Order: sequence, then structure tokens, then C-alpha cells
Amino acid sequence: MLSCSSAFQRVAFSLMAPKLKPQRLHQIADTGAEQLLKKARTMSTGSSMKDAFSTYADYLNNFNEKRERVVKASRDITMNSKKVIFQVHRLSKDNKEEVLEKAGKDLEAVRDQHFSRLMKELQGTDFWKLRRAYSPGVQEYVEAATFYKFCSSGTLSTLDEINATLLPLSDPSLEPLQINILDYILGLADLTGELMRMAIGRISDGEIEFAQRICQFVRQIHRELLLVVPQMDDSYDMKSKMEVMLQSVIKIENACFSVHVRGSEYIPLLGDDAPTSYHLLGSADVE
Repeated sequence: MLSCSSAFQRVAFSLMAPKLKPQRLHQIADTGAEQLLKKARTMSTGSSMKDAFSTYADYLNNFNEKRERVVKASRDITMNSKKVIFQVHRLSKDNKEEVLEKAGKDLEAVRDQHFSRLMKELQGTDFWKLRRAYSPGVQEYVEAATFYKFCSSGTLSTLDEINATLLPLSDPSLEPLQINILDYILGLADLTGELMRMAIGRISDGEIEFAQRICQFVRQIHRELLLVVPQMDDSYDMKSKMEVMLQSVIKIENACFSVHVRGSEYIPLLGDDAPTSYHLLGSADVE
């Protein structure tokens, strides 16, 4: 009896239990399939994002390493360009050819040994992305190249002339590195400071005419840049350099004016037969 009763209870419970319709069974099966598909998509998306971030990380690491190499090359260009400037400052009436020959070789070494390293790193859009990293070295090189050119021929090296000297260092199959106009102007602004120091030194050596030529040259640079700078974008570097340039012009003018007005107090100290000018610039005149 007990076993028959339990059997009847099981039958009763089975009859009372709710029955799932076939449609409901299909919905459950579909929901499970959708969850599996969603999980697979999530895993696939996570894997693709991981690969993308890994690619970006590799790019940033390589870019930062390249930036460090560019900064190092820029520092080497700056240091060796300063050596060229110091060499040119040794110029006098007695050693013109010797000093300029040494300075020319040093300037060529800066291009071949250090500028070439910079050019190998800067390809494509890296030229603009890394400009802040190498701009100081380029400006110093422009200053040294223009300073050497003025003291050897009395003329100013143009941007096209400077870029032409860099073309042999470029790979013919790649876009060549070209100094941009902003770095050229910033380097040209620094040139006036070196010319001011040379003018003061030449006046103390009695080379008055050379100092006056420097004065005219620096005036012309300042006058031309006064027309260009207002048309440029707001640049703190250019504004500060224009102020320093004006101070250099004033110092050269005051020195030349003092010699012109009070020349009788200075020239006799050099000797009655001492020449007051030496044509360090050759036959070219600065207009």
C-alpha cells in the first residue's frame, strides 16, 4: 500500500507541475545561443582592443626613443656650431685666411657628422612632430653659417643657399630635410648678437670701417624683420629675440657714434700711421 500510494503521489505531482510549451523551449534555446554569441563577440572585441593598444604602445615607445636621439643630435649640432662661432671671433687683420679656412672646415664637419645623423631620423611627418626637439640646434647652425658667410664675403646666406648645402646628405629616394623659414629667422636674429660682439672688438682694434659695415648690416636685418614679424603667428621666442636685436643695434650705433665724435681721443693711441680700417670683408660691400 505504501509503495502504491507513493506512486500515486508522484503521478499527482507530475500532473500538477506546469508544462513548458514548445515555443518557450525554443526561446530558452535561442537565449542561450545569443549569450554564447555575445560572449564570443566580447572576447573578440577585447582581443582586438588589446592588439590595438599594443600597437599604439610600440609606436609611442619607438617615437620617444627617436625623440631622444634627435635631442642628442641637436645638442651636438649646437655645441659644434658654437665652436665655429668662437673660431670666427678670432678673426683679425693678420689671420683672416687662416681663421676662415679653419671655420669653414669645422662648419663642414658639423654638416657631415652631426646634421647627417639628424636627417636620418627625420623622415616624413617626423620633421614637424619633432621640431621642438631639434629646433635649437638648427637655429645655432643657421647662426654659425650666416656668421661665417658674412665675415668671409660680407653677404648674407639665404635660406635656399643653406638648404642647398644639406641636399647631398639626404637619401635621394626620400624627402630631404629642409630648414624651415621660422628656424632660419630665429637663427638670423641670434646672428645680430654675434655681430655686435665682433663690431665692439673691431672698434677696440681700430678697424672702424669694418665696425661701421657691421652696423649697416645689422640695421638692415632689423629693419627687414620688423616688416616680417608682425605677419607671423604669436611667437614668444621671436618677440624676445627682436628686443635683444634692438639692443644689439643700439650698442653698435653708440660705439660707432662715440668713435666718430670722439675719434681724436682714440685714434692717436693707435699711432699716427696706423690704418683705421682693414678690408676683412674683401671687395664686397654691405648695403
